[in-house]
Amino acid sequence: MDKEERKTINQGQEDEMEIYGYNLCRWKLAIVSLGVVCTGGFLLLLLYWMPEWRVKATCIRAAIKDCEVVLLRTTDEFRMWFCAKIRFLSLETHPFLSPKSMTNKVANGHAVHFTENLAIENWHEMSKYSQTQPQQVRYFTHHSVKYFWNDTLHNFDFLKGLDEGVSCTSIYEKHSAGLTKGMHAYRKLLYGVNEITVKVPSVFKLLIKEVLNPFYIFQLFSVILWSTDEYYYYALAIVIMSIVSIVSSLYSIRKQYVMLHDMVAAHSTVRVSVCRANGEIEEIFSTDLVPGDVMVIPLNGTVMPCDAVLINGTCIVNESMLTGESVPVTKTNLPNPSVDIKGMGDEFYSPEIHKRHTLFCGTTVIQTRFYTGELVKAVVVRTGFSTSKGQLVRSILYPKPTDFKLYRDAYLFLLCLVAVAGIGFIYTIINSILNKVEIGVIIIESLDIITITVPPALPAAMTAGIVYAQRRLKKIGIFCISPQRINICGQLNLVCFDKTGTLTEDGLDLWGIQRVENTRFLLPEENVCNEVLVKSQFVACMATCHSLTKIEGVLSGDPLDLKMFEAIGWILEEATEEETALHNRIMPTVVRPPKQLLPESTHAGNQEMELFELPAIYEIGIVRQFPFSSALQRMSVVARVLGDKKMDAYMKGAPEIIASLCKPETVPTDFEKVLEDYTKQGFRVIALAHRKLESKLTWHKVQNISRDVIENNMDFMGLIIMQNKLKQETPGVLEDLHKANIRTVMVTGDNMLTAVSVARDCGMILPQDKVIIAEALPPKDGKVAKINWHYADTLTQCSNSSAIDSEAIPIKLVHNSLENLQVTRYHFAMNGKSFSVILEHFQDLAPKLMLHGTVFARMAPDQKTQLIEALQNVDYFVGMCGDGANDCGALKRAHGGISLSELEASVASPFTSKTPSISCVPNLIREGRAALMTSFCVFKFMALYSIIQYFSVTLLYSILSNLGDFQFLFIDLAIILVVVFTMSLNPAWKELVAQRPPSGLISGALLFSVLSQIIICIGFQSLGFFWVKQQSWYEVWHPQSDACNTTRSLYWNSSYLDNETKPDTHNIQNYENTTVFFISSFQYLIVAIAFSKGKPFRQPCYKNYFFVVSVIILYVFILLIMLHPVASIDQVLQIVCVPYQWRITMLMIVLVNALVSIMVEASVDRWGKCCLSWALGCRKKIPKAKYMYLAQELLVDPEWPPKPQTTTEAKALVKENGSCQIITIT
Repeated sequence: MDKEERKTINQGQEDEMEIYGYNLCRWKLAIVSLGVVCTGGFLLLLLYWMPEWRVKATCIRAAIKDCEVVLLRTTDEFRMWFCAKIRFLSLETHPFLSPKSMTNKVANGHAVHFTENLAIENWHEMSKYSQTQPQQVRYFTHHSVKYFWNDTLHNFDFLKGLDEGVSCTSIYEKHSAGLTKGMHAYRKLLYGVNEITVKVPSVFKLLIKEVLNPFYIFQLFSVILWSTDEYYYYALAIVIMSIVSIVSSLYSIRKQYVMLHDMVAAHSTVRVSVCRANGEIEEIFSTDLVPGDVMVIPLNGTVMPCDAVLINGTCIVNESMLTGESVPVTKTNLPNPSVDIKGMGDEFYSPEIHKRHTLFCGTTVIQTRFYTGELVKAVVVRTGFSTSKGQLVRSILYPKPTDFKLYRDAYLFLLCLVAVAGIGFIYTIINSILNKVEIGVIIIESLDIITITVPPALPAAMTAGIVYAQRRLKKIGIFCISPQRINICGQLNLVCFDKTGTLTEDGLDLWGIQRVENTRFLLPEENVCNEVLVKSQFVACMATCHSLTKIEGVLSGDPLDLKMFEAIGWILEEATEEETALHNRIMPTVVRPPKQLLPESTHAGNQEMELFELPAIYEIGIVRQFPFSSALQRMSVVARVLGDKKMDAYMKGAPEIIASLCKPETVPTDFEKVLEDYTKQGFRVIALAHRKLESKLTWHKVQNISRDVIENNMDFMGLIIMQNKLKQETPGVLEDLHKANIRTVMVTGDNMLTAVSVARDCGMILPQDKVIIAEALPPKDGKVAKINWHYADTLTQCSNSSAIDSEAIPIKLVHNSLENLQVTRYHFAMNGKSFSVILEHFQDLAPKLMLHGTVFARMAPDQKTQLIEALQNVDYFVGMCGDGANDCGALKRAHGGISLSELEASVASPFTSKTPSISCVPNLIREGRAALMTSFCVFKFMALYSIIQYFSVTLLYSILSNLGDFQFLFIDLAIILVVVFTMSLNPAWKELVAQRPPSGLISGALLFSVLSQIIICIGFQSLGFFWVKQQSWYEVWHPQSDACNTTRSLYWNSSYLDNETKPDTHNIQNYENTTVFFISSFQYLIVAIAFSKGKPFRQPCYKNYFFVVSVIILYVFILLIMLHPVASIDQVLQIVCVPYQWRITMLMIVLVNALVSIMVEASVDRWGKCCLSWALGCRKKIPKAKYMYLAQELLVDPEWPPKPQTTTEAKALVKENGSCQIITIT
């Protein structure tokens, strides 16, 4: 086999990886061991940080089939490396393992793959394939998932359960009976224990992992170096800072592990009953469950320990763990195609498609419903980390790294500093050799230059701003589990909002009903709860067609259903277990109107009423429920009025869908117009339909019938109109975002026109803006996919007239600023189906639609995530705000996801708002911008600090001098740390501005700012250093030097006498050192003030009282010791006496330096961008962001936006690149 082979695992999925095989090489291992010893363990550290180097340095390439180690690399933009060891799973004769119980092909000593299609092979047949013993199966574990060698695929593959490639028919035919004990034992061997284990690492393990961080290793190196140079005080300060940093980091990491462990431990081990193939029921631990087991759901409910599909009975489940919605959901058994009257074909089971029949791991079954003598059963389809909850936990345990320009630029900047340090390192060595300095001193001083240039306090300084921002967010009720994302939120330029519960109030209010009689709409009615309507089919539909249930005596369910049921004032009763067992035909749920609504005596009009029934009783029993499906956009029930022979079918759902399933003659001719009138006003409209079922349909037949048989040929009954009010703060927040040039997009599961109406009401779409509806149709009957373009406001007029008024076509606005290109006067709206078709068949059109797409209606959860990705693909920084219900994927994928729900689902979201209001969005962006600007300020300041100190030391090295220990200590501790930790305290600016902060450090204005300050500081330091030598009183300093006035000689000589006992071996005390020390000390404070910017993203620095006070104290102290020397301080800082005139000269140098620095920084701020754009004006600059480039292109495209009543077709031949052409239909 090819030794250089490369294979891909998890192809086409989010965690797709390339895989390479390696075998351990003894001679390579020996060389590496020698290298580790020679480098004092540094090589070992390097190999620990770089898994790719570790494997390549100790192993040789091998065929994946026979390798001992695999090297994995992700195929995403991060290209991260991982390595894993190949292990062997022994399948040797198991006490339960009979040869015939094998459904897994285990051949060649390698293969395992669990699907139903593989032939059953016995042990003897299997052994003929194998040269080695067949009991050994090769596998490796990566991110809590086991990958087994599959001989059929010639690759590693993870073990799939019943969630892929298994048809609904086979779930009933092959898997509904249960497993034999032998088969169960065999599968248990392969699938392992059914548990989601979140091991909380020991403090020692976490400590080692944290301490081996490259940053702490560099700090350790610095501390050792400083200690050898007797620079103990700062070394101690860095050690204390590092310990505090490590302890706080360990505390937060361990706390998150414990939280996650507690969250998943809820169902870790429970006792469950399973059905065995021989019909007996066995009680086992939930950890022993395997795919294929048939689990009995207990009557009083349970927390699901796995993903399972219901094959018998009904369950009421609380899925808040996964969806964030605490509304109980009704789960029914999976339709059995083999017994359905109308076969569904061989449809494959999928937990996503059949989620209404699937009980997900971690969700709570509140109640179960069953019929006489039958148990509620579910077939286990996924266990452990493969379950939905397991996948959620995995995404938290192994998150994708956040790719942010600031952090990439920070590494580049550090590399530049390392390069500068390298120059200083070489210069120091050469200079020291020329001056015949001792070797020990050369090594210490040259290495010291590196620790000066790359400041060890940099990460702590960078983190400070984020920690302060996190604290401020907590004060305003926004909790953050991913602090690094706060900076990214400062870059957001587009925010997607869920509609219901986010932009609008959570609940819906019943506005009224509009019934249909004789195919005509009656006038809207407000009150449904009256005697006239009590026995009407319309009210019967409202009473029965819902998924409400009583939990501990309280009616609960979907808020829409609750409002609808409350409006009619009926009573819902659920049969007890005894009643269900006693009366085979009594249904579990009965609804009846209150007695006061019923007339005194019933009319004898109902011919089918049984004679023995009491005339005053009117009850409806719900026989069968087909739950609401977002894919079908409807729900239906089969019900029977007590005493009636025939059953009734009731259906409710999206009006367009319901009308299409009704007899055309029962749908009013003005149906579309009436519906459009309501949706344009922002009402949520639901249609109702009914039909009498044939008398041959018995209770048992109904239990197994397909919903398609029921849901057709209905009579249209009318509309229920619900009102979804906008939240009070919504329009104001959206206006603030628009003013700040932040685009807003609506993503909802609601009707398109309702969504467009709400978008207009809340100001997302302005009154004068045009809305273009993109209706995409998939390829059908040999025809290619196409998009029909309609203009929402002229939708009805367009259908009647082919002539379009030229004024109806939106005008493009030409802007000078690229930032404002997105503010044009047209918006695209589309539904989830159209969105999927466009992504698949019109790839080159999708980015253009992303540029102006504002309303995305009827979007499924995975489509919301795809939309976020599509927007990110055109370089938008996307925020997502949702109430947690079905927004988990989108919240996780967005750059900044804010959940308005405090339920467990908010684990998926980086930010959670305590108050369920979108006012948290501008607050988060403001804080993000402030944190981002703080990071820039701190980074610039730390860069300047290292360069100023680097240059001071380099100047002094030239005369074989250096800064003294206490001089270093004063600069590093008293000035730098105090300034860094106080300059980060500026709060965010009180409002959002249209200007956006830069996204990276490598931007023209920013680099120009840093470079100009470096030149200024170097210039003034050099001036002081060389000018002092030109003074008339200057001489090479020695203890007896007296450059000061004779009047003060006594005072100074006393201090010198002390110094004579301690000779100055490092040549610290000299005039150059004193001059450089004073000038550089002031320079640190000057650049701190120059860089500490306020508006427009942060409050002005004078409002940061800690910073102001700190800087003033430092200024006063340095001025005091410069102009009015204090002997004891001068002695500690090793400062020598200089004439008063020179002190005034130094003060002048410092004042001029301050003036120049602040003026240059202000000029860069004001004119830097203009000058750079003018300088680059000669070559036309292409915008970096794709969406800006697209906007530029579209401005000059005569075919854009598409004209009303035109169709865009995908080219049939060139399907791969998604090319499309526009054909105008007249």
